[in-house]
Amino acid sequence: MAAERPRVGISLCLLGEEVRHDGGHKRDRYATGVLGQHFSWVPVCPEVEVGMGTPREPVNLLRTDDGVIMRGIRTGEDWTERMQEYSDQRVESLRKDDLHGFILKKGSPSCGMARVRLYDHNNVPGHDGVGLFAQALMEQMPNLPLEEEGRLNDKPLRENFITRVYAYYRWRTLRQKDPSPGAVVEFHTAHKMLLLAHSPKHYYELGRLVAEAGTLPMDELLDGYETLFMQALAKPASLGRQVNALQHLMGYLDDSVTTEDKAELLAVIQEYRDGIVPLIAPLTLLRHHLRRIDDPWIERQVYLQPYPRELALRSFYS
Repeated sequence: MAAERPRVGISLCLLGEEVRHDGGHKRDRYATGVLGQHFSWVPVCPEVEVGMGTPREPVNLLRTDDGVIMRGIRTGEDWTERMQEYSDQRVESLRKDDLHGFILKKGSPSCGMARVRLYDHNNVPGHDGVGLFAQALMEQMPNLPLEEEGRLNDKPLRENFITRVYAYYRWRTLRQKDPSPGAVVEFHTAHKMLLLAHSPKHYYELGRLVAEAGTLPMDELLDGYETLFMQALAKPASLGRQVNALQHLMGYLDDSVTTEDKAELLAVIQEYRDGIVPLIAPLTLLRHHLRRIDDPWIERQVYLQPYPRELALRSFYS
C-alpha cells in the first residue's frame, strides 16, 4: 500500500533525541517544525544501532593504505567492519521500507555525505571524507533524494530536495501499482514542464525512452525511467530554465486571454528574470489565466504545484 505522505529517513539526533556521543542532540527546527507536518519520519542512528551506546567514545575516520577506517579517538577501537556490515543490512531494510528521501547529519563520521573530517597517518585532518553509513546509502540507493540538514538552510537547495522527495514519492507510488506502459506515459506527460525546468537534456532523453513504452521490457523501462528522472531533478532548476518553462506554458493561452493580460504576464515573468519578484508571482498569474482554458494537459502539469503550497518554497528570490 502506498504511503499517505513521503517516508523520509532522518538522522535521529536531528529530531531532538539525545543520542549524540556526549548524550546531547542536534534538533533541527525546520525538520521538526515544518517538514514533520508533511513527511513521515524513519529515524536512524547508525552509531547507536551498531552498538556504541550513549554516551560513548567519539569516533573519527582515518585514511590508511587499506582504505578508510572508523576508530575510537581515545582507545583506537576499530569499528569499520561492524559499521560496514550494519550499514549494508540497514540500507537493505530501508529499501524494503520504500523510502522517498533522507536527511543526514552533516560532518558525522557515519552520516556525513561530504566534507567529513578524514585524518591522515600523521593525524592531520582533511575535509574530504564520507560517513560510512551515508556512503552505503548513496551506493545502494543511488536514486534516493539525499541532503544534509545544514544545506537545507540554503533555500534553493531546500526547494530542490523537497521537489525530488515528492517526485520520487509519486514515482514509487506508481511503481507499487505494477503500472502499464500507458501509465508511465501519463506520468511522464504530467512531469514534462517540471523536467524542462530542471534539465532539458534529460527531458528529451526521457521522451525518447517513453516513446519505446510497450516495446521495451517493463523492468527495463521502469528502471531506466527512474534513474533518468531522478538524475534530471537532481539538477537545480535555474532561473533561465524556469523562465523557459513559464513561457512554454504561456504558449497554451488562447484568445480568451486578452493581449493586455498577456503583456502583463510577460512583464511579471521579466521581473522574475530580473530578480524583482519571486517565482510565485508569475506562477500565480499564469495559473489564474490557465484556469480559463480548461485544458486537461495543463491541469495535469505537476510543475504548477510540485509539493504542498504551505511549504512556500517558491516565495524566495533567486
